[in-house]
Amino acid sequence: MAKSHTKINMRLSQTGLGTIRVNNLDKSYPAQDTLLQTNQLVQYGTGIYAYNNVPLRLRQNVESVIRGVLDKYGCIEILLPTLQPTKLWEESGRLAKYIEEDVIMPVETDNGKFVMAPTAEEAVTEFVRGRITSYKNLPVILYQIGEKYRNEIRTRGYLLRGKTFPMMDAYSFDLNAEESAKAYQNIRKAYLEIFEILGLKAQPVAADSGAMGGNLSEEFMLESPIGEDTILVDKETGIAFNTEILEREDADEYLREKYGIKDKNNVEAKKSIELGHIFQLGTKYTESMNAKYIDQEGNEQLLYMGCYGIGVSRTVATIYEENVVTGKNGEAKGISLPVSVAPYLLQIIPKEEKREIAQNLYNELMEANVPVILDDRTQGMLGAKIKDCLMLGTPYMLVIGDKQEEGKFEVENSKTGEKQIYTKEELIREFVNINNSRKYVKLSVPKKLVFSFII
Repeated sequence: MAKSHTKINMRLSQTGLGTIRVNNLDKSYPAQDTLLQTNQLVQYGTGIYAYNNVPLRLRQNVESVIRGVLDKYGCIEILLPTLQPTKLWEESGRLAKYIEEDVIMPVETDNGKFVMAPTAEEAVTEFVRGRITSYKNLPVILYQIGEKYRNEIRTRGYLLRGKTFPMMDAYSFDLNAEESAKAYQNIRKAYLEIFEILGLKAQPVAADSGAMGGNLSEEFMLESPIGEDTILVDKETGIAFNTEILEREDADEYLREKYGIKDKNNVEAKKSIELGHIFQLGTKYTESMNAKYIDQEGNEQLLYMGCYGIGVSRTVATIYEENVVTGKNGEAKGISLPVSVAPYLLQIIPKEEKREIAQNLYNELMEANVPVILDDRTQGMLGAKIKDCLMLGTPYMLVIGDKQEEGKFEVENSKTGEKQIYTKEELIREFVNINNSRKYVKLSVPKKLVFSFII
């Protein structure tokens, strides 16, 4: 069995976590309200949040999936500055518009004028300009995962729309429009794989390119009653598009030519969450910022560009809200995160006299690189500790109480309530297999991850 040099250490006694009580949960966003009430999320201002350990590790696992898939599809990770000189935005011609719409966050210093990056088309064009200079260097797709800043007037849904948020943004550079279209389809396929692994049924939907520009774009939408977007689904083909498309002067022609939708009125409206967006940009930015390459004949040509984004924090929020555990009357009882990205797979909850058994099992699971939580708190009733497991979103729980047979362990699925009895060896083997089956999620994290709740 392969072992790493670092072990996951999560003992609830080290977190300061007392018995969790939540009251009057937000009916629209019960999972995120649970995070806020239990201080797993901490709000610093409107649309500005800090992450405690469990949601942070969920975010890191989501990022690991994104990285793993994009790397498989030939993308290269870089990191661009979030503090960008305004001159880059003046070159592209977008600065005045973003200032007028009060989207961008300007920063003035004695050493110049800057903006906090709401996106990075200008920065990445500067990154490749003068560096990717030959057809021999192409094609290339660069991506990063980093913080973005937008002065959202109408923040909503906790992490669904904030002023500062982590985003994956990728950028393709190609020889011509045909090659750029191939890159677009490549990333489109990668997105479908990413969301499938995350357990989110996001579908590509025809969208307007808006301020980003370009001649083709699609949003990856997840149908949800809490979504702020409305998509229209063609009853004949099942193909969906954003209502913004109807604002185009050529809406009928665009839908017919691009998506084969013959009648824009033969549609059904559905609420959705936008998790990602992909664009074919053409030469919009490379022309305004003079980013060129030398072709095989020795002539200068403009680079063809595409851009692609996934809202990481929005995806994290959606995973939480899509995995709420409800009671008999439909009331929210807690959260059970999907195994594919759950920070911890199993939570061990022993009675006081069973602590030694629990400790030994915890140690062996740690040695096997299984991410596990041990509830070793000496205070609190067993029933309250079981409820706490749902507050943290752990997908499986193991209660070691008086009814436990010697050498047997009953594991419960937090979401379905289904139970399975294992010997210790069977249990360890089962959770090693579960952990190893997870795609792109790291098997270990830095030692002694500790978080604090203020209840």
